[in-house]
Amino acid sequence: MSRHRVLQWSSLARTWWIYDANQQCPFRSAYRLAIYLQGMNKPVYHPHNDVGDHVVVYNSQHIAMRGDFWRTFKHFNHTRYAGGFSRISAWRVHELDPTRIMEVAIKQRIKDVPHRKNVLARLHLFSNEEVPADILGNITGQIQQVQAIPKKLEEYSQEEIDSFPRLFELPHDYDVDSYQRPNKQEPDKHTSKKWRLE
Repeated sequence: MSRHRVLQWSSLARTWWIYDANQQCPFRSAYRLAIYLQGMNKPVYHPHNDVGDHVVVYNSQHIAMRGDFWRTFKHFNHTRYAGGFSRISAWRVHELDPTRIMEVAIKQRIKDVPHRKNVLARLHLFSNEEVPADILGNITGQIQQVQAIPKKLEEYSQEEIDSFPRLFELPHDYDVDSYQRPNKQEPDKHTSKKWRLE
């Protein structure tokens, strides 16, 4: 009988999960984090039941966006007054508040949830690795990152660098400092125009 009580308690209890947002896409991360915030990972999940868990996200200032999204992705705001519409680039929003992009991505992911305010209250965002000790004491699990973090050149050992396949070998007497690029000669305007016409 006690075993069933433990299983029931573990299904209904609100557990605390931690997620490292370092070099992670905020939009892909929002899909994974919304599962835990809504309680979709539990067997007792129902869209109208508020059975979600707490999610702690840290290192949100080191998120990564693909392509040129830092420049082209826009955040919109309206004060509900005439002329109160504003549009701001993602890099500027991130510069003002490092947790805002992750928060907005998760809000967009759970916009149709009936108890959205309660779900967002269980989201705890931190811009760096400094998470309060009372929150760290509640953590019981870790959410796996959505994409692998690439290694920096300094993190590779010398054996790994030497074993990497090379396209060509430079001569031993080659001096990099003495190398000069050849000057490009400007094409004749008449010649280039002639080739364009042909």
